[in-house]
Amino acid sequence: MNANVKKNLITITIVSTLGGLLFGYDTGVINGALPYMAEPSQLNLTPVTMGLVASSLLFGAAIGAVAGGRISDKYGRRTTILLLAFLFFVGAVGCTLAPSSQVMIGFRFVLGLAVGGASVTVPSYLVEMSPVVGRGRMVTQNELMIVTGQFLAFFMNAVIAVVYGENDHVWRYMLVIAALPAIFLFFGMLRMPESPRWLATQGKFDEALQVLKKVRDENVAVDELNEIKENLSTEAHMSKATYKDLAQPWIRRIVLMGILLAVAQQITGVNTIMYYGSQILQTAGFSKQAALIGNIANGAISIAATFIGIWLLGKMGRRTLLSGGQLGCIVALCLLGIIPVMLEGTEILPYAVLSLTVMFLFFMQGAIAPTVWLMVSEIFPSRLRGLGMGICVFVLWITNFFVGLTFPVLLAHAGLSKTFLGFAIINVVAFVLVRKFIPETRGLSLEQLEKRFRNYKIENLMEHPYEIKG
Repeated sequence: MNANVKKNLITITIVSTLGGLLFGYDTGVINGALPYMAEPSQLNLTPVTMGLVASSLLFGAAIGAVAGGRISDKYGRRTTILLLAFLFFVGAVGCTLAPSSQVMIGFRFVLGLAVGGASVTVPSYLVEMSPVVGRGRMVTQNELMIVTGQFLAFFMNAVIAVVYGENDHVWRYMLVIAALPAIFLFFGMLRMPESPRWLATQGKFDEALQVLKKVRDENVAVDELNEIKENLSTEAHMSKATYKDLAQPWIRRIVLMGILLAVAQQITGVNTIMYYGSQILQTAGFSKQAALIGNIANGAISIAATFIGIWLLGKMGRRTLLSGGQLGCIVALCLLGIIPVMLEGTEILPYAVLSLTVMFLFFMQGAIAPTVWLMVSEIFPSRLRGLGMGICVFVLWITNFFVGLTFPVLLAHAGLSKTFLGFAIINVVAFVLVRKFIPETRGLSLEQLEKRFRNYKIENLMEHPYEIKG
């Protein structure tokens, strides 16, 4: 790969994954802002309205995932990301100025539309811009930006709380910061090319080749365009992707695999920590400010673990990494259920809980999260990628919504131990299902994956050799 191609790929990755950064910041900032906006002098939130403020973004994300997939199929990945940047900006400013919980919930929903759209469109854009060798590393850069956004949210929450903690509107300062990367994303994407695979689906082969020449060596670009043309020719007799396509067994099978991956990621309970981490630490015994500072460790380990996950994706199979991450999370969840009972009332408890949330996030962000986002973005053929990812990510966000909505109630009524033990049991079931039904995808081009799914044999999908290294 020549230096100019590498530079173009790096630029495309950095700019487009600002959508992931916003995804992370907007989902993570509520962690520190909630305790302050819940005060009677501010939005006066109850446990129920607190859950609604946190989860309204997630409900919006579910809708945004479906709409984003369809819009990106019709108008292009680049155009859709520009629209999402605008929604990120409007949502951030609206939340900052919200005078009541109702208005806050409404603008959190708008932010959710942007987050959901980004969760589908950015990985689709990256997977279609990236070469086969190194696709895993490039696509999972988006996951790195998501956790970086969450870390920045936790860090800024702590800094702002320490500096402006006496100000009644401190939570507004936390929320407004998200407007800045939204501006950078919008103007950055104006200079980025459209996805070559999307251009090819529109019959714009010359434009597709020009884009490919910017992100591939010239001989590879021509070969890849020919492969795309051959694939489109195979699909030429097919009508535009619709929900009726789910009647085809091989397509339905892929969608069910994607749904299983989505649910398996969210029922780990990861977002109970990402959205309510400071409250978990306060429940364990930390003060409000100490909980916000301690929560930075959760953001920091997420970044470190994602780097490790990206490296591991280049060294081992997706399915193996995913299963290993699930086992690690199950152990951490069991300990989060047992340790609070054993250490109840001791000074060690809050530090033990913080250590276990860090352990949990190491396995989650280092194995499960990057693998799931990569696999969901690569298992669908080009014609179905927007629709398929939209369905799967819709399920992901709906699962996330119910976890985010119910967690404050569970924490208040069942307590820390029983809540996390419940998550552990659910994740044992998820582990068994993943081992049984999720195939290996590493080392295959998108077109090769499609051929394998069309000619489905479970033993072939589970045990194929890595045909392409990287």
